[in-house]
Amino acid sequence: MPLRLVKNAFDSRPGPRFFTQPERLKDSYDVVIIGGGGHGLACAYYLAKEHGITNVAVLEQGYIGGGNTGRNTTIVRSNYLTPEGVKFYDKSVQLFQDLANDFDLNIFYSQRGHFTLAHTDSALRTMRWRAEVNKHYGIESEVVDREDIAGACPELDLDCGGHLPVLGALYHAPGAVVRHDAVAWGYGRGADQRGVEIHQKTRVTGINVSGGRVTGVETDRGSIKTGTVISMVAGSTPRVTNMVGLTTPIVIHPLQACVTEPMKPWLDTIIVSASLHVYVSQSSRGELVMGASLDPAELHSTRSTLDFTEGLMDYLLDLFPFLGQARVMRQWAGMADMTPDFAPIMGTTPIEGFYLDAGWGTWGFKATPVSGMTMASTVANGRNHDLIEPFNLSRFERFALVGERGAASVGH
Repeated sequence: MPLRLVKNAFDSRPGPRFFTQPERLKDSYDVVIIGGGGHGLACAYYLAKEHGITNVAVLEQGYIGGGNTGRNTTIVRSNYLTPEGVKFYDKSVQLFQDLANDFDLNIFYSQRGHFTLAHTDSALRTMRWRAEVNKHYGIESEVVDREDIAGACPELDLDCGGHLPVLGALYHAPGAVVRHDAVAWGYGRGADQRGVEIHQKTRVTGINVSGGRVTGVETDRGSIKTGTVISMVAGSTPRVTNMVGLTTPIVIHPLQACVTEPMKPWLDTIIVSASLHVYVSQSSRGELVMGASLDPAELHSTRSTLDFTEGLMDYLLDLFPFLGQARVMRQWAGMADMTPDFAPIMGTTPIEGFYLDAGWGTWGFKATPVSGMTMASTVANGRNHDLIEPFNLSRFERFALVGERGAASVGH
């Protein structure tokens, strides 16, 4: 047993807090970040660490990591379809792999390998397409056959009970899972240590704009003067963009997920089926973490439904029939801000001083480090970072969509 654990058992004093809680807002900040999830905290962290910008306030209406950061299934991968997506998410994987050292904090990063199952000839063609794009950019991805899948996951019924048998898969060796709360808290602690203020339970009620540029932020705790606002609020994006009169093509759909009771380790990899709309991995606590596709109707809500659980379990049992007696312990929903081309909206906007990090749909958590790094660079240098230039809002006016649906249409 670690000596520190024994010492804490006999010490009634509380341990040090991860970050300070400032009592009041200052009159002004150089940068105000709306949203205390992984993206907002990562941006604050890199602004302070990489660019020396520390007069920063992160405003969170609830508690840090309580939005989509705490409502996803924690999968990390970079096997996307477009060159823009592959380069962007590969940088994120690289940053994830060094975060524990960067934070001096165990974030439980666990590389498992990621199988995207193909149940049809057309799906297999898309897997080959993705594999070739991935290899071109140095990403470990390859199409594998049923024998390879069976070797990695012998518990999987490749015939799916006669319903859409598996023909092959795209195997992505760097695929990993990581503790989402540890990522958020690590970024929060690092930003706090460098002088950033994190204000929880602080709701933004308005953004002041004068002469086409941002001049301040209104909150339920008072007014703030600032010339730079970054919106990083995922499913609440339309509410914030309405404050500055900005129109985006984003629509909000709930995305649900659930976990089973803990069980002994048996699933060493990540299994995704786009045809069955199932993705599943096993956490370090033994729970199966599972999700499906978006809810079909547009809805601004985090309620979960019995219909989701019944549908997901039906398809999951096609893949793993022996799980018929497993019990679901928790289920939840997040609000996914979807774009027409299944790619994010990042960087500058027509309003000077207002920056947008949105449109993360079902792929936001895996972009946490690279989103923070590139948005911080964009704000510090006054121009979009090269990695996010293709994702700028202006692409919808230029009809220059990214077209990532082939690798992001299933929430994982």
